[in-house]
Amino acid sequence: MSRTLQALARVAIVVVLLTASTLATHAFALAPPLVAPQSTLLFTMLAIAAATLISEDLTCIATGLMVAHGDISFLAGTLACFVGIALGDFALFGVGRLFGAAALTRRPLRWFVSPASVEPARVFLERRGAWVVLATRFVPGTRLPTYLAAGLVGVRAHAFALWFLVAAALWTPPLVGLSAWAGTRALAFRGAYGHAAQALVVVGVLTFIAWKAGTTLASFRGRRALVSWWRRWTRWEFWPRWLFYPPVLMYVLWLGLRRRDWTVFTAANPAMPAGGFVGESKIRILEGLRETREHVAEAQRLPVADASERSIAVRRFMQERDLDWPVVLKPDVGERGEGVMIARSERDVLDFCARVPHTSIVQQYIPGHEFGVFYYRFPGEAQGRIFSITEKRMPTVTGDGTSTLEELVLRDPRAVALAHVYRAAQVARWAEVPAAGETVQLVELGTHCRGAIFLDGAWIRTPELEHAIDRISCRYDGFFFGRYDIRTPSPDDFRQGHNFKVVELNGVTSEATHIYDPQNGLLSAYRVLFEQWRIAREIGRRNVALGHASMSVRQLWTLVRSTRRQTRAARPSPAASEAGA
Repeated sequence: MSRTLQALARVAIVVVLLTASTLATHAFALAPPLVAPQSTLLFTMLAIAAATLISEDLTCIATGLMVAHGDISFLAGTLACFVGIALGDFALFGVGRLFGAAALTRRPLRWFVSPASVEPARVFLERRGAWVVLATRFVPGTRLPTYLAAGLVGVRAHAFALWFLVAAALWTPPLVGLSAWAGTRALAFRGAYGHAAQALVVVGVLTFIAWKAGTTLASFRGRRALVSWWRRWTRWEFWPRWLFYPPVLMYVLWLGLRRRDWTVFTAANPAMPAGGFVGESKIRILEGLRETREHVAEAQRLPVADASERSIAVRRFMQERDLDWPVVLKPDVGERGEGVMIARSERDVLDFCARVPHTSIVQQYIPGHEFGVFYYRFPGEAQGRIFSITEKRMPTVTGDGTSTLEELVLRDPRAVALAHVYRAAQVARWAEVPAAGETVQLVELGTHCRGAIFLDGAWIRTPELEHAIDRISCRYDGFFFGRYDIRTPSPDDFRQGHNFKVVELNGVTSEATHIYDPQNGLLSAYRVLFEQWRIAREIGRRNVALGHASMSVRQLWTLVRSTRRQTRAARPSPAASEAGA
């Protein structure tokens, strides 16, 4: 369930509960001989308490407006909110204590909280004690995961109760009182201009916004969260796919409309299904490069079997090739680094095999620097060319001896934009204080959406490198267009065209990823992608002329849908994904 739907659902439920309570209160008031005032008050308080289980803040604000309107007294309304909040949060604590981490995988809890948010809370609780329960009451977005984590790590119930009741007592009366005060002023204004209901709705919305803004700005984490949000939306390199790619899609469709060959690009790489548009097997592509084995990382498909058998296969792979830890484990069909894990022990392998039951591969780990080399060659030509080179850097922060890793990330002007990504990758160290001068690498995967920094790597391009890439590509029969992901221990050696290993090769949907260099503008990025797709279509058109078939629109759509269904069915749980990253 998306965050927008979650928010709308919460608002709708709270509104329904409190509206029903208000209407019932007025209806009971019209029949005093039949309904005792105590019963009316009890019904209203129960409705308020139930509403807090959906949204604590929204219910407190709505209760304040009911106080202003005379539907309930301040004391009764505040008490109802307090009791509802207490019962709900004690229930979260109990769920964590009784059911453990398994509760996070069950609906409806998994709709509202992820394992990635609970794990940092667990670490903070273990290292800083129960006072974190008090602090998180005033830090937006941390209550739900913290109270669950308190149950998971075994915080003593009486300690949790003490700190929590103090926090709730400090939180509830001010919020109800502020809403009541604002509602009273709104009704006074209504006395002159009318429209009481509209005035209360406007005041409720404004109070909710003001309270959220105030609590957010009151904490360092909240302020930096706003900075993170702002930078993700104002720097196009962080934009979500649905926002960035529509112009590219429209350009590709326009080219198809002009030539009446909508899917000719699927013939760009006859060696890959659909040219590498979707659903291509990583291991089959690496096997296609076997004639240049000295430049390809060792890899092997794992059998589809239980976790122990697949773990044995990994050990056998390492022994036969004389490899030591770590090794790379990844789905055979996947994209954007999803499901990839760098395994450093037998336990890591077992964890991966247990959570990724579908076809996967084990690969030699290549340390050093990583580059993305985009190559193309027109059919019939003896020599191809490098279209783009991307230098991939793994982000780091440096400890000062006093700040936690979270604080270091939030202070970093670029890392703050992807703080949620780095938190998922560093859950075990998120609350740790690195030593002064200690450098902490935040991610290990060279994927932009997973936090890697992409820079224009044109500086490493040489005739020797271009010749080496061209030699590898020409030996792969049926390959003309795509991006190599390459690792090398020495950039100087790489410039000379040796001492490197290909870890992955992607087909027609590859990107010239140097566009994500922060120095590049949005229009420049679109120009590069437009040119890339024009070349892909031209290569496909020439291959079709040579007798290779392109997919029809219907065939391509069927393949896309089938691949997406398989990927969703085999996708690891959120808990496992975060742990693996």
